[in-house]
Parts: sequence; structure tokens; C-alpha cells
Amino acid sequence: MRPAEGIQVYLCQGAVDMRKSINGLSTLVEGALGLSPFEPALYVFRNRQRDKVKVLYWEGNGFVVWYKRYEKQRVYWPEPTAEGVTMVTGRELNWLLDGYDLSKLRPHRKLSYASVL
Repeated sequence: MRPAEGIQVYLCQGAVDMRKSINGLSTLVEGALGLSPFEPALYVFRNRQRDKVKVLYWEGNGFVVWYKRYEKQRVYWPEPTAEGVTMVTGRELNWLLDGYDLSKLRPHRKLSYASVL
């Protein structure tokens, strides 16, 4: 159950109590993050130990919560921003869930030329 590349993903910066379910997480999205939980986006939360991740999604007629528990590793989490939420792509969320540190993934440097001659 992985997101498509085109979907908007919001990572909540602070640690969240993993006992929260749909009501608690949707309240955090609206109250703390200032976003609408009914938008076509994924809202991703982690616990303090970074060994659990929850994803909240509105599917048009109800909420879906996806939960992952890491057995031995920890999830890497991007550095906090002033807004309290970080936007990533569906591809980047997949990398994050697979254990990649997004800050170390760097694409090739863009080249710019004035002429081919």
C-alpha cells in the first residue's frame, strides 16, 4: 500500500502519540497544521522513537489510516521547518518508508550551457 507519485504528502514535524487514531489525527491536521484533512493528500505522522509511522487519508467517503512499525530500524525524518509540516512527493514518501534519508538523496547537478558549439 504505497502512494502514487503525483499525490501531495505532508509530514508532520513533531512526534505524535501513536494511540491517536482517525479522530485524533484528523484533529491534528486541521488544528495544529492548519490543513484540511478532506483534501486529496496524505498526512504522515511519526512517534518520538521514530519506529512507528501513521498515514491519514480521506478516501472520499471515509478516512483510511495506514500504520507501519519498524522492528529494528528507525525512520529518517527531515529537519523541522518553521511551518511545522514538510511537503514531499509520493516517491519521496516511499523512499522514506523504505528507510532512505531524504536529505542525503541528491540528484545529478543540473548543467546549463549557452551553446552546443
